[in-house]
Amino acid sequence: MESRVKLLGHPIHPMLVVLPLGLFVMSVIFDALSLARDNVIFGVVAYWNILAGVIGGLLAAVFGLIDWLAIPDGTRAKRIGLLHGGTNVLVVLLFAYSWWTRSNTVDAMATTTLFAVQVIALLMGAFAGWLGGELVDRLGVGVDEGAHLNAPNSLSGLPAFQQDVHRRAS
Repeated sequence: MESRVKLLGHPIHPMLVVLPLGLFVMSVIFDALSLARDNVIFGVVAYWNILAGVIGGLLAAVFGLIDWLAIPDGTRAKRIGLLHGGTNVLVVLLFAYSWWTRSNTVDAMATTTLFAVQVIALLMGAFAGWLGGELVDRLGVGVDEGAHLNAPNSLSGLPAFQQDVHRRAS
């Protein structure tokens, strides 16, 4: 099943998820450094990483929702997609909670409790990422119809199965 929203022949949703996940990971690393060294600068960097990650996560969610709506009802892919999307929304909400809570402090430092929430959110994000892999790699969601190892370039304008048709004819 092909993705509904593409850029230069590739699904947009997987392009967008990389940045917020990286920002969330870095925010946890910077908060760990901040707590370990009692360094405000690391906490401030984590704070802004979280904000950018939340914005990026919400943008990725829009394109993920569009693709999920195209999955046929009653399929395993629809159920896995719902769990994948729901888990990712919860991850973004937990990081948004951490950001919002910190925005009311003078130095934007995380408490150990907020740090624990962020670590839990990262673990949930890893699970959601695995579910995304299940959707693509196991269930073929977002994969071009007829995709194969010698498919033509996505910018060629040819469908993925086009090359196979030519090879069989020769």
